[in-house]
Amino acid sequence: MPRIAYVLKRYPRYSETFVVNEILAHEAAGLDIRIYSLRPPGDTHFQDIISQVRAPVTYLPFHGINTLNFWQAFQESGKALPDFWEKMNAAKGVDHKDMLQAVLLAKLAKQEGITHFHAHFATSATTVARLAGYFADIPYTFTAHAKDIFHNSVCPLDLEQKITDAEGVVTVSDFNVSYLKMTYGAASEKVQRIYNGLQLKKFQYSSPAERPPRIVAVGRMVEKKEFSVLIDACRILSKRGIDFQCHIVGSGELEHSLREQIAALNLREEVRIMGPLPQKEVIDHIQSAAVFAAPFIIGEDGNRDGLPTTLLEAMALGTPCVSTDVTGIPEILKDGKTGLMVPQHQAKPLADAIEVLLSSPSERVRLAKAARLLIEQHFQIDQNTLVQRGLFQSSAQGAAAVCRVAG
Repeated sequence: MPRIAYVLKRYPRYSETFVVNEILAHEAAGLDIRIYSLRPPGDTHFQDIISQVRAPVTYLPFHGINTLNFWQAFQESGKALPDFWEKMNAAKGVDHKDMLQAVLLAKLAKQEGITHFHAHFATSATTVARLAGYFADIPYTFTAHAKDIFHNSVCPLDLEQKITDAEGVVTVSDFNVSYLKMTYGAASEKVQRIYNGLQLKKFQYSSPAERPPRIVAVGRMVEKKEFSVLIDACRILSKRGIDFQCHIVGSGELEHSLREQIAALNLREEVRIMGPLPQKEVIDHIQSAAVFAAPFIIGEDGNRDGLPTTLLEAMALGTPCVSTDVTGIPEILKDGKTGLMVPQHQAKPLADAIEVLLSSPSERVRLAKAARLLIEQHFQIDQNTLVQRGLFQSSAQGAAAVCRVAG
């Protein structure tokens, strides 16, 4: 029976519900999952769905590594893994901590009967999965999202090598597929788009016709979310005499500056930062709002969202959305059909679009119904993870065929 190892930089993470949703869907379909985390959790709040995951979690050593740990791990792996020392050339240039974790993961994977590695994000998790897979003769795949593709820190040669060596590569939007094919040519022919899915029974649609004049935004308080523009848009709405409340759910490095902005604009009565909340409360906030605002941008460092899960959730729940044309967002938010599109960085168009939705129940309902239909057609978690399991299966079959030929 296949046993799939999910290799993650940190597990769990408050903002990465898409990973948990994916694992839960695989487990519901009977797939045997193991989770290997390169770092301990760094968040103070966690989503309640994490308790539903059955997969055991192993934290690979990261802190307190010394020369003795290093060589002891290598010597033990040299005994457990055929051709280990001959394969060490593949680790040339790899950070020593990534290399040690890959060595330890390879040995553990052999002991625990792992048949396939899958990593999320094409950064350290994929670095470790790639090397561990090579040392242990186990195939690997990975999902590339956004920062790991577009950020200024991405090394093109490194990403191209990871794509080339993988049995398959998943990414979360057609935009990403096009970008990778344009950038990496023949190596990226194996890249396929599989949207992050939702468990739609948890995200029941309700009509936005009678909702109070509330705006909601959800996400980490970092540059690419551009909540400062939303606050500026709220100032415009306030000056126009529009009755509204705006709730921003989340936390992050820019929280202090956003609170200062709210105070400076005298918007304490209209705009509230709610902090991180459990998923059920996030759902309640979204579904009690007349507008979901997602004024996302491409950051100065190239960082951006791939296809934000919170936007998908709002569309599923019947909350009409206003967003921008960042990466894969236009694939789901079609201006005037499934939501309203506004330019990046601009508060006035954002305020105008929000005002349209606050003032027109019929427009809210029209957009929300179309958005829900699109989500049902393309973002069912069971359908999307079925495609992913097909990738895992074909990878395992290919690896077994190679072993038979080699034997």
